Amino acid sequence: MTTATEHAIGPAIPRQRRGIAASLHDSWVVAKRNLRRMTRIPEIVVFGLMQPVMFVLLFSYVMGGAIKIPGTDSSSDTYIQYLMAGIFAQTVTFAVAGASAGIAEDMSKGLVDRFRSLPMARSAVLVGRTLADLCQTAFTLVVLAVVALLVGWRIHEGVLKALGAFGLLLLLGYAFSWIGALIGLSVRSPEAATSAGLIWLFPLTFVSNAFVPVTSMPGWLQGIAYWNPFSATVQACRVLFGNQVGPVDSAWPMQHAALVSVLWSIVITAVFSWLAVRKYRSSTA
Repeated sequence: MTTATEHAIGPAIPRQRRGIAASLHDSWVVAKRNLRRMTRIPEIVVFGLMQPVMFVLLFSYVMGGAIKIPGTDSSSDTYIQYLMAGIFAQTVTFAVAGASAGIAEDMSKGLVDRFRSLPMARSAVLVGRTLADLCQTAFTLVVLAVVALLVGWRIHEGVLKALGAFGLLLLLGYAFSWIGALIGLSVRSPEAATSAGLIWLFPLTFVSNAFVPVTSMPGWLQGIAYWNPFSATVQACRVLFGNQVGPVDSAWPMQHAALVSVLWSIVITAVFSWLAVRKYRSSTA
C-alpha cells in the first residue's frame, strides 16, 4: 500500500538499489516535491523577489546619487553599474534563510522522520532541498536582471561572460544553501531558523565590496573584506559583466577573483554538506 509520504515524493526506490545513481534519483524526487510545493504556495516566490527588487530601486533612486565611487562621477547611473553585482550576490546568499526555515519546518512537522523511514539515500532530503532552492534562486536572478536592465544596468562583455557570472552566483548560492540546511537542522522552529539564517549575513555582505569600495574601510577591516567569499564573487561578476567601475584593487583575491570565488564555493559546499548530512543522521524531530 502506498503511504501519503510516498505519494507526496514519488515511489520509493527498492532498498537493494545502491550507489550514486540511486542517490541522485532520490535527490531529484525530493527536489521535485519541494518545487511543487513552491508552485502551490506562490507567496514563497513572490516575497522572495520583493526584497532584492526593493534593494535595487532604493539604492538606484534614493542613495545612488549620494554614493561616490573613487575616480568616477556621483551619478546614480554610474553607481547602478557598480551595485548590481553586489545585489545579485546578496540575493543568492540571502536564500539561506529560506533553506533553513524550510528544513526547520519539515523537522517540526515530523516530515523528516517519515523520509528517514523510507528506503532512500540519507543525503537525498538535503540535496533535494538545496537543488530546489537553487532553482528558485535562478528564477529570482532572471527577474532581478530584468528589473536591473529597466533601471539602467547593462552588460558590456557579451552573453557568454555574463552567463559565467551568473554561474558563479548560483555556485555561491548553492554553497550557502548548505549553511542554511545546517542551521535548519540545528534550531527548533522555522522562526528561529529564519533569524539565525539572516543575522550573520548582514555583516558578511556589508563588510565586502558589494556596496562601497573596500578602500573606504579602515585598514584592519580591508583584509577581512578582501578575503570575504562574497567580495570575490562580486568582483568576478563585475569583471565578467564589464561593470568594473573605479580603480582596480591590487589585493590578490581581487586580482584572481573568479578562481577565489570558485574555491570558496567548493570549500563551503564540501564542509557544510558534510556537517549537514551528519547532523541530519543524528537529529530527531
